[in-house]
Amino acid sequence: MQGPAQRIVLSSARKFINMGALSRLWNLFKKLHSADIASILNHLTNRERLIIFNVLYEQDREKAAEVVSELEPEDAAQILKEIPIKQITEIFHLIASDDIAPILQQLPEEMQSAVLDEMEEKPSEEVKELLHYEEETAGRIMSTNFYALNQETNVSDAITAMQLEGDVESAFYLYVVDDEGHLVGVVSLRQLLFARPNTKLKEIMNREVISVRTDTDQEFVARAVADYNLVAIPVVDEANKLVGVVTVDDVIDVIDKEATEDIYKMVSLDSSDRVQDSPFSSIKKRLPFLLISLATASLAPLVVNFFKGTIQQAVTLAVMMPLVAALGGVAGNQTIAIMVREIAIGQADWLSAHKILLKEMLVGLGNGLVIGSLLGAATFLLFNNPYLGLIMGLAIIINLFVAALLGTLIPLTLKLLRLDPALGSVNFLTMCTDSVGMLSLLGLGTIFLKHI
Repeated sequence: MQGPAQRIVLSSARKFINMGALSRLWNLFKKLHSADIASILNHLTNRERLIIFNVLYEQDREKAAEVVSELEPEDAAQILKEIPIKQITEIFHLIASDDIAPILQQLPEEMQSAVLDEMEEKPSEEVKELLHYEEETAGRIMSTNFYALNQETNVSDAITAMQLEGDVESAFYLYVVDDEGHLVGVVSLRQLLFARPNTKLKEIMNREVISVRTDTDQEFVARAVADYNLVAIPVVDEANKLVGVVTVDDVIDVIDKEATEDIYKMVSLDSSDRVQDSPFSSIKKRLPFLLISLATASLAPLVVNFFKGTIQQAVTLAVMMPLVAALGGVAGNQTIAIMVREIAIGQADWLSAHKILLKEMLVGLGNGLVIGSLLGAATFLLFNNPYLGLIMGLAIIINLFVAALLGTLIPLTLKLLRLDPALGSVNFLTMCTDSVGMLSLLGLGTIFLKHI
């Protein structure tokens, strides 16, 4: 739900909350999809979210559980920590274990223990097993509900077994295992339906199974699902034993989360920062990054201070400084955006760095020549001084070339150091392009000082 419809629902929800008209609030939400309700909750305060959730819980617990599973783990935890443990466990019994684990992790430790103790043994053990794996790995996001049968099972028995098992989250494939539980093949439901009843699974299964390990990074899992056009991918342990599956809906969540994190990291923001947060909370999250930015941005003023004698004799150079620095920053950010994406999808690494570097350097040089020529000509016409035009043009060429060079090298270097390429790339780049821009402009100004 977007646009005018969402605004109408938001306005009506706030009106009913203020009036205390909870029955009308339920009528407003009861026919909405859980994903739409979750989207609406994202625009409300914590108090308003809690009121709406309590109404959903009282009227339709399954719908309330669906809404919880659609929310971001941090947002879901904000609601659940305000309700009794018994209600939390009732909600958790209605959603999949792989959705419970990230939400549970956001709750205070004492609440985590209380919830796990209150839950029934089977789902509690499943959640504990998922929490055993590292964050952002296949093991953490996988579902432990799937169809898996021995390779000696025939088609008729397999269909009967699946019917008795009931619906599972990953009802797309039947995975085939040997006597020790090792993954040996996969059968699509289409294959199963059209095979002869007495045919053994090992005769119709696809032995070339695309799988991932429990410790595989979730971004790689998402890439594998996209590359091989899968709707689910099996997860195996170090012994190749089948332990879970990651479904396409989980992959979509991963892609959305990783894209959001990359955008936030590129501008030095905590990914948990929300417009609904209190001013104090947002200050606490943003201030550390701003202090780091302050430290990295301090180099450019030092460069300018070094050339203060030149600026005093040629004040016109001060007029040009912001333009040189700004263009370098924009050009560098363009390169970083491309590099972060290419690294994320596995298309850029140090093995191919020389080709990428050469290409981006040529792009930087080409852009620099075009923009530098235009600004050089404009500066000449504005100040009627060919040397000022030459200084401006050369400074732009140098800065755009350096911006392209560093915009390529910074993300690759961070990746080599096993850091997120999006993390701090813009800060480092801004520090460099500002400093190089000032250095080239004022340095050239010093060389040609007697002519300007």
